[in-house]
Amino acid sequence: MTHTTTDQPARRAGGAVVPVLAFAGIVVAVMQTLLVPVIKDLPQLLDTAPSNATWVLTSTLLSGAVATPIMGRLGDLYGKRRMLILSLAVMVVGALVSALTSQLLTMIVGRTLQGFAMGAIPLGIGLMRDMLPRERLGSAMALMSSSIGVGGGLALPAAALVAQHTNWHALFYGAAGLGALSIVLTLLVVPEAPMRAEGSFDLLGALGLSTGLVLLLLPITKGSDWGWSSGTTLGLFAAAVVVLVLWGLFELRVKAPLVDLRTTARPAVLFTNLASIMVGVAFYVVSLVLPQLLQLPKATGYGLGQSMVVAGLCVAPLGLTMMFTAPVYARLSAKYGPKTTLIMGLLIIALGYGGGLGLMDAAWQTIVTSVVLGAGIGLAYSSLPALIVGAVPASETGAANGLNTLMRSIGTSVSSAVIGMVLANTAQNVGGVAIPTMHGFRVSFLIATAAVAAGLLMALFLPKASRPQQHTQLRASSEEDAVLERAEEVLRGFRGRVLGADGAPVARAKVTLIDRRGRQAGATVSDEDGGYVLAVPAQGAYVLAAKASGHGPHASAATHSGEERAVELDLSLPGETVSA
Repeated sequence: MTHTTTDQPARRAGGAVVPVLAFAGIVVAVMQTLLVPVIKDLPQLLDTAPSNATWVLTSTLLSGAVATPIMGRLGDLYGKRRMLILSLAVMVVGALVSALTSQLLTMIVGRTLQGFAMGAIPLGIGLMRDMLPRERLGSAMALMSSSIGVGGGLALPAAALVAQHTNWHALFYGAAGLGALSIVLTLLVVPEAPMRAEGSFDLLGALGLSTGLVLLLLPITKGSDWGWSSGTTLGLFAAAVVVLVLWGLFELRVKAPLVDLRTTARPAVLFTNLASIMVGVAFYVVSLVLPQLLQLPKATGYGLGQSMVVAGLCVAPLGLTMMFTAPVYARLSAKYGPKTTLIMGLLIIALGYGGGLGLMDAAWQTIVTSVVLGAGIGLAYSSLPALIVGAVPASETGAANGLNTLMRSIGTSVSSAVIGMVLANTAQNVGGVAIPTMHGFRVSFLIATAAVAAGLLMALFLPKASRPQQHTQLRASSEEDAVLERAEEVLRGFRGRVLGADGAPVARAKVTLIDRRGRQAGATVSDEDGGYVLAVPAQGAYVLAAKASGHGPHASAATHSGEERAVELDLSLPGETVSA
């Protein structure tokens, strides 16, 4: 696959871009926990059986899982801002559909459309990568990545307050309003990044991945209802394995795959994605356990007897702490690297769950647990996009972060299924009603701790980052940026301008560096003044090929001997003949 990349953002973003993109991430994350306060009432509200009502939550999860890698790839190809607005628009439509119905099937359709918006997270990270200067990139990506948890945490008390005092459909009207506001702000503030990947959209790959994900996540989310050893559950798991293996073989043969599996197999990407699953598991456990513990009546002997709103407020520090962790992460990552901050985050999460085993006797203790876990999850979530961005080409940022977001979603799905099963199997029957027990809550915390331990093991396998130098000016926000800066200090490569037939500079022309074997060694896009800069991987002979809309292609042979060379590319001249 060929890529269009630049070493520096082609267009600088204004100061409002980061908060607008982060707000979009928080809005779409709200969809995941919007109905948590009314989960137990859904069968009555929709006049259906409890097993059917769970589809209202499952449908959002499935569509979100499918949308994240697909929208990420579409953003790489056709524009991340364009796909971000499309994602938000679909979410608004879905929210309005749900707001206007109490019928199960229509509600599921609306919730499916709402889940589609989860693709906004990787698209926002990709936009930041394309536009922001390096000194702002670390904290910006951290905030965008953490928006998944921030939105989920803040939605709980807000949704509880709305559900307790108004009609539950107001939740969807509010979501639609937030989505519309996010679209307007994006249109006004966020520019489209010029970065594009070459190639076409892999439709068959998208269908294969979507089918495989549905077959995998469906039994995970519904296994407790169907029975984990039932023919339906086992059959769907087996079908998922077959489909995903065939999909992988197909993707390896396609010139422009939906997901570049060779890149995904790199240790930096592979172990980051595996760690992401574990972080997703750990994040969702606290969201499932603490609200139930807080709302159980004191008559149980361990319940804290709080209202729905108070329970939401006690858990809200989880999201708030994650939000405030982003700037702290940026400083730590600049000094120690994202691998170290990921390990630090996982250790803090382990401390939070370990301490939380003994902090379940009062509401204030749950707040302490939420704050500690929020700090750890915030550091861990913030580290993930920097690790991904540092390991993939710029033209694959959207797709790669989409896959990473998918890994987190798989983690939360597994967490929901496992913790739900644990709480159900350890519940005590009181008057025909199953009541979760303190034993079940503590086992759930131990499971989260085990997941964190597994994530820590994955993080330790990540490639070592270069150690920071004491007297250097480098303060890169990702490992890849640091490598690029150091490389440019040693070997600048080629620099020049792209000119048209009238001698005027040509903006947004693609300039490709081709080595002596006919392979692409680098690429960039000319700026508004026609200027370009290309670093070279080694000294030797190269061909610089330029093309732009409305101009004929041009190629010039050039040799690099270690000193920076100026090469003007005149599109009015025929240039060299280049053979691959």
